[in-house]
Order: sequence, then structure tokens, then C-alpha cells
Amino acid sequence: MQKPSCIAMLLAGGQGSRLGGLTRNIAKPAVPFGGKYRIIDFALSNCYNSGVYTVGVLTQYQPLELHRYIGIGSPWDLDRQHGGVYILPPYAREGGADWYKGTADALYQNIKFVDSMNPDHVAVLSGDHVYKMDYAQMLSFHIKKNADVTIAVINVDIKEANRFGIMCADRDGRITAFAEKPKNPQSTLASMGVYIFHWQVLRRYLIEDSQNMKSSHDFGKDIIPRMLLKKEKLFAYPFEGYWRDVGTVESYWQASMDLLGDDYAFDLYSPDWIISSENLALPPHYISKEGRVVKSLVSEACVVHGSVENSILFPSVTVEEGAVVKNSVIMAESRISMGAVVERAIIGYKVFVMQKQKILPDGPDDIVLHFSGGEKLDEG
Repeated sequence: MQKPSCIAMLLAGGQGSRLGGLTRNIAKPAVPFGGKYRIIDFALSNCYNSGVYTVGVLTQYQPLELHRYIGIGSPWDLDRQHGGVYILPPYAREGGADWYKGTADALYQNIKFVDSMNPDHVAVLSGDHVYKMDYAQMLSFHIKKNADVTIAVINVDIKEANRFGIMCADRDGRITAFAEKPKNPQSTLASMGVYIFHWQVLRRYLIEDSQNMKSSHDFGKDIIPRMLLKKEKLFAYPFEGYWRDVGTVESYWQASMDLLGDDYAFDLYSPDWIISSENLALPPHYISKEGRVVKSLVSEACVVHGSVENSILFPSVTVEEGAVVKNSVIMAESRISMGAVVERAIIGYKVFVMQKQKILPDGPDDIVLHFSGGEKLDEG
């Protein structure tokens, strides 16, 4: 079996006390989100979409619901003979199991697991962030820079910078300074909690850290500053997409509202980067503030900006602004463009109805079958 170039270790043991009652009985990554997802779906889907097929999920607080939800990884196509998803609770020792003392200790307790996979690189991810990210691109950057660790960074408002790990980097992207939640931040480059390490380098630091009684055994507070002090090669990987840490009630609410924005701040509907869940791979349907739906069946992943009446929309249908659909059946992945009118029609699979196109019956008893040029079918 060929060894994986990179495996992922997903930190999913957080209690999430700042989320209040949402995490009373479940771990933060298992909190429901966006109508049909759990927060952990985003990191797991990112792994699959990025070609990272070996994922260790490090659990701790209220793990049963999370264990049940992940199962063998089938919803994310991670139920694999080689690789796959592995649930990793705190390591059991003689005399009982020790809880993970920090994020770095969680990795240290699973050194044998990582060694058994024998990867060149390890991606360390958080299970409580909402975002889409191609880890393969970040890995390519990491290898090109010959980095010991690459940290994904995002620009934040200077007023919020004291909530994050903040770093300074030179023109080449090499990190020159790092401070965890600084009172007076010197930069707006914030750590996203997404790291790629050269495994043998990280392994050495994890062992050293485990023997340091003064350490809090945390990546941001201990491992990263120590590596910087020792002049290891640390690089910042710039990320420009949507990312939000949903660790508070306010941030959870804001991320939820972002799903409803007309500017698609976070787009669940792109077929190129599907966020999967136990509840199938398609997102919920969306009706914009201009959209109107009356007496209709609207399937998953539909996006409605126009008017739909007495009709059936199959999955992934788009009805653009100003379009009108009445008494019709629209099959999956079709698009009714702006200003188009469709009435008493059956629109085929993956059909593009052009702007202002009218698909109407000739008589009151006619039904239009439209697949490309359009055909008619009499009811008789």
C-alpha cells in the first residue's frame, strides 16, 4: 500500500461552553448547522474534496453523538479500505485514560496512530469552523516552500485581531513573529487554526512539549512559538474565501445569517465543492426575498428568486429573478433564466431556458415537453 503524502488530524473534542445550551449534551463539532448539517461536515467535506482520504477525528467531550454521526465516514466517502476516517478518543493507559490536556497533547497521545500511517505531512484542523478550503493547494504551497509548518491565515479587522493568533510575515510569506491573542496586535494576519506540518519535525516538538511541565500543550501558545524561536521554517498561506469560527452564540448566528445573504457570502450550492452530511449530499432549498412559492413541491438544492406556482421542482433547479413557473414540472439541474415564463410544461433534465424565453402551450389542454427546442404533448 502506498503511504499517504498527507493525512488530516481533526480536533473535535471541544466543549464549546461559549455556545451555551447548544453544547449541553453534544460536542461543539456535532452542533447542527444550516438546516441539515453539523459543523464538522465542513472540515470532513473539505478533506474529501481536497483528496485527503485519511482522517483521524480526535474526540473527547460528550463524544457519543459525534461518534454515531460520523460512523464509518460513508457520507463523506471516507469509508475506505486504505485510509478512511478513524475516531480517536483519549488514549487509554493502565490506570485509566488521560483527557487531552491541549491541542498539542491530543496529537502527542496519537503519535503511534500517525506513525502507523507513515505520512510525510500532517494537516491539523479544527472541527468547529465553517468554510470551504482546498487543502491540496495549501499542501502544494507547503511543499514548494519546503516549510516545516504552514499556517493558513486570513485578514481580519484590526479591532478583532486580539481574538486570534496573529502573525507577521515577510514578502516571501515566511513568518517572522507570532502572538496568541495579543493585547496590541501588530498585524491583521490571523491564524485560521489550519496547519500543515512536516511530520518528523512536528513529532520531535510534540515529544519535547510533552516533557515540559510548564507547557499548556497548545499549538498556538506553545508549539508554534517554540518552532519560531528555534528558527524553523514557518510560512503563512493566504486564504481569501469565507471562513468563520462558530465558537460563540453570536458567531454561530452570524454564520447562519450569512447562508441567507443575497450576496452568497457562503455558497452551499456550488456543484464543484459539495458539503456532504449524514442527511445526503444536497443542501436545503433556498428562496430569496424576491422569490415566491405557492402550492408547490420544491426539492433540495433548488434556488428560487422568481415566482413558482402549482409546480414541482426537482433537485438543483434554479429559477432566476423575474422568471415565472406555473403548473409545470422542472426536472433536476435545469435553469429558468431571468424573465423567462414557463407554463403547463415539463422541462427536461439539465435544460437551460434562456432569458425572456416563453414556453407556453398553444391551447388550454396542451402540455409542452421542452428538452432543447421544445415539443408539445396533447393531454388526450
